Amino acid sequence: MSQTVDRALRILPLLAEGPASLAEVAAHLDVHKSTALRLLHTLHEHGMVYRQDDQRYRLGARLFGLAQQAMESLDVRGIAHPHLVALNERTGHTVHLAVHEEGEVVVYIDKVESRYPVRMYSRIGKPVAITVAAVAKLLLADVPEAERRAFAERLDYPRYTAKSTPDADAYLAELARVREQGWATDLGGHEESINCLAAPIHGADGRVAAACSISAPNVVVGADELLTLRPLVLRTAEAISRELSGKEEDV
Repeated sequence: MSQTVDRALRILPLLAEGPASLAEVAAHLDVHKSTALRLLHTLHEHGMVYRQDDQRYRLGARLFGLAQQAMESLDVRGIAHPHLVALNERTGHTVHLAVHEEGEVVVYIDKVESRYPVRMYSRIGKPVAITVAAVAKLLLADVPEAERRAFAERLDYPRYTAKSTPDADAYLAELARVREQGWATDLGGHEESINCLAAPIHGADGRVAAACSISAPNVVVGADELLTLRPLVLRTAEAISRELSGKEEDV
């Protein structure tokens, strides 16, 4: 490991015990104050540490945000996985779970592979095509409108196929439609031969915490037939949402 990275990472457990002065950080690392100050300055720029009015340093808010995001992703994956397996057993199609990470990134965090010999290619940890993927539409449709618009205007719009989203206006219109109907599709927008149907997973705060989807090639099932599975996909997402938020199922 890089010595600089090692030293920077050693600062965080120290500050987790409570605020520390520059001298205390330097002593903990056994380095000169100027070296400790450079490390603290870099961590401060990234929001990992914060300098208080008394000139002592404490852990920064962004670090807590990242930790919370990581925990939420891990929790939803563990809770969702049995439901994803059940959905795969019912349909035979590839099932994904995705979350929105920082910036313009939506990634798959879980996958249950199709039982059919012809299937779509994907892998856990791989960012999705954000302007066309059904899971991305659901996650971004939940973002507040002003932020959603600014986000859409920053994106590029690759023409993966003739059905790809062409521009920001079309993307915003699609997100509005997804937000209203509560589900999303990608019918040949990324790969002409692949169709996808996704449903939102809500956390305890009511926000969309993740999205699950089923995907299948046209040679296995056409778009119309895939859409008949919408009630099943929605019920799966609702079951995950209830468990994630700690709510009992209505009886």
